[in-house]
Amino acid sequence: MRYRQMQGDIERVLFGGAAIHKLLDEMAAQITADYPKRELTVIAILTGSLMFMSDLLRRIPLLLKLDCLSVASYHGKTQTSSEVIFKQLDVPNVAGRDLLILDDILESGHTLAAIRKKLETAKPHSIQVCVLLSKRKQRVLGYGLDFIERYRNLPYLGVLRKELLEQPHQ
Repeated sequence: MRYRQMQGDIERVLFGGAAIHKLLDEMAAQITADYPKRELTVIAILTGSLMFMSDLLRRIPLLLKLDCLSVASYHGKTQTSSEVIFKQLDVPNVAGRDLLILDDILESGHTLAAIRKKLETAKPHSIQVCVLLSKRKQRVLGYGLDFIERYRNLPYLGVLRKELLEQPHQ
């Protein structure tokens, strides 16, 4: 198996690839129904949402524009802080547009609230948020979610072995 080296670090799989793809099909159908005959602007939050965004957008048969925002809220830690740093100076030009913010996880809500507030200053027509997972445990990773910038490329969502959280980060 391609992921054998990382497999040993995983305690259990929460959602396999088939379950994720079924969820993406359902999400895409809902988004398509929510924006009939309207052009949608998707704002993907980097880096965690890349896998999610890529797979989800290919399922949405609407005209859409894509932009990305890069923010930092973890600052090298395993849990998000209340300080959100925007890594780019300007927000995308979204005045009068219907926005859909895509992110991999909802943990505390601080990051998404800061992003939403920043995008509201650009006067969009509407803003909605779509997240893949509500994260209650810091040990969830894979499919874009990371632990110290690793494991994003796993094709499933899994739980990291607890003892690996306690090891010094390299």
